[in-house]
Amino acid sequence: MDKTKLTMDKIVNLCKTRGLIFPGSEIYGGMGNTWDYGPAGVELKNNIKRSWWKRFVQESTNSYGIDAAILMNSRVWDASGHTSSFSDPMMDCKNCKTRHRADNLIENHSKGAVNPDTMTTEEMQAYIENHKVNCPKCGNYAWTPIRQFNLMFQTSRGVTEEGGNKIYLRPETAQGEFVNFLNVQRTTRAKVPFGIAQIGKAFRNEITPGNFIFRTIEFEQMEHQWFCHEKDRDNFYYEFKDKAMKYLLDLGISPDHLRFHDHDKLAHYAKAACDIQYLFPIGWSELNGIHNRSDYDLSRHQEFSGKSMLYQDPFTNEKFVPSVIEYSIGADRLTLAVLSEAYDEETLENGETRVVMHFHPAIAPYKVAILPLQKNLSEKAREVFASLSKEFMCDYDEAGSIGKRYRRQDEIGTPFCVTIDFDTLEDNTVTIRDRDTMKQERIAISDLTSYIAERIKFN
Repeated sequence: MDKTKLTMDKIVNLCKTRGLIFPGSEIYGGMGNTWDYGPAGVELKNNIKRSWWKRFVQESTNSYGIDAAILMNSRVWDASGHTSSFSDPMMDCKNCKTRHRADNLIENHSKGAVNPDTMTTEEMQAYIENHKVNCPKCGNYAWTPIRQFNLMFQTSRGVTEEGGNKIYLRPETAQGEFVNFLNVQRTTRAKVPFGIAQIGKAFRNEITPGNFIFRTIEFEQMEHQWFCHEKDRDNFYYEFKDKAMKYLLDLGISPDHLRFHDHDKLAHYAKAACDIQYLFPIGWSELNGIHNRSDYDLSRHQEFSGKSMLYQDPFTNEKFVPSVIEYSIGADRLTLAVLSEAYDEETLENGETRVVMHFHPAIAPYKVAILPLQKNLSEKAREVFASLSKEFMCDYDEAGSIGKRYRRQDEIGTPFCVTIDFDTLEDNTVTIRDRDTMKQERIAISDLTSYIAERIKFN
């Protein structure tokens, strides 16, 4: 399939009809770009998270996982700078009452020629006024001045709202890794350099979420913080750029659909920063980020908490606050990239069109589907399902013609279909069909587990 013809609508429709992703609170009319993962979708997303964890934690001798609390002491966000500066530049259209990000208006108007990340609020305001940037909704030019909207969800802890203490839903997971630096280092006896990783929910009061699961108010992050000596941080920064790219390629994403994008405007504490962008149906957009954050994070928490974040090198006795190389990728955004990459429409020899999701077998929602040729073969088929489901996530389907059942499995990306027929009752062999080639072969039931296991590995 020509990927330029892939639209977000096609992905959304497939996700809804095949149990991958549903609109949140749908029976009540939905809610502001929230999404629920269905039976196939939750398996896909969980498999992506497992593949990431395997690569960056399990296979590393000096990376450690945590699961930090979503609700944290509000002083954490003072130290990180979120309470004072975590905001988006927003403008309201006086005509149609819609709200838009000023930086997005500039980027879209200039077709990417102008980078708003390098502009101050005043410069963005001047660009929009000088170029008469119209509202993309109604086409009129009638803007309010740019205002900064804080993106954190605020709530209170206490019996009553008036008597409660102000707390926030975390806008990122990274602070959980920073505040646990001492705990992890002490309990694991880790020596710098070492990493702390986490997969968890974060929340941002995005004014303009959209494009399916690309930008939502509730999302899941996979983050890895690498603590090192400042003299080594440049080397580790480039190392994690390579590791992050290799992981995406190993998931089956085409190199033609990936590119590095170095940040033109750096935060005051950052020494270097880049994104890996993916060619989504909406165009090139950020998929993950790698940041050389210096010793800013631990130093800020040392200042605000009063706890020393100094690490003492056991060989040189040097004491220093470690620098951080951060690698962050959204599980939801990566899921969207995987869906976009896997989607294919094939024209078969008989002229029919086959929709198939070419997921890497390791992350496919179901590894194998068990399909009795007829319902009176279901007893044997369920025996095979019971055996294989001890090792793999399996689907079972006995409704409709075998051809239609194959198509259903193609559309959720099941790598293998096992058909039980009348010969199975005689010789304990089955037909196994490959999703991508559609070729079939006959193998013994006793060989199924090893056959499938060998072909779904994530290296």
